Amino acid sequence: MQPIPQPVRMPCVFFDRDGIVNRSPGPGYVERWEDFHLLPEFPAVLATVTRLGYAAVIVTNQRGVALGNMTLETVQEIHRRLRDVLRTRHGLEILDVLCCPHDRDECDCRKPKPGMLLEAARRHSLDLARSWMIGDSAKDVEAGRAAGCRTILVGDAEPPAPPPDHRFANMSALASGIAKLLAAG
Repeated sequence: MQPIPQPVRMPCVFFDRDGIVNRSPGPGYVERWEDFHLLPEFPAVLATVTRLGYAAVIVTNQRGVALGNMTLETVQEIHRRLRDVLRTRHGLEILDVLCCPHDRDECDCRKPKPGMLLEAARRHSLDLARSWMIGDSAKDVEAGRAAGCRTILVGDAEPPAPPPDHRFANMSALASGIAKLLAAG
């Protein structure tokens, strides 16, 4: 009797949104497309990630929905337009965008909990042990670690304990160093 072949599980790079994909709005929220400003380094990072055989998924907390600052439909429209820009201007694809619209302590998907990463892995047969989480806050690192991923912290946020696997000062440094890091496994 032949063993049942298992689907090949793909590694993934998970990206936090605000501060990694687009300019962080600071203490507020990106409430409309006009306030969404793609960071110029992100397409280069995404191109490297996909060239090296990784899927790319954005995982983002959007508490502003729970607070009534914007609707989930508005957030989804921002993500649709982001994907269109990446596709048409840069020839790049994002496998999925997962969003937690909940307030604190209301769900299992809000980072630092790993729910969005686990859901993406389930949906797309992703290999979390070979995957990475890139973010600009301790909660991104904690979510990645809780999902079984390796982690990268970008910027000067206070790291959690234990610290991330790697750290880059900014998105320019990440764009310069990501290929070597991912190629090493």
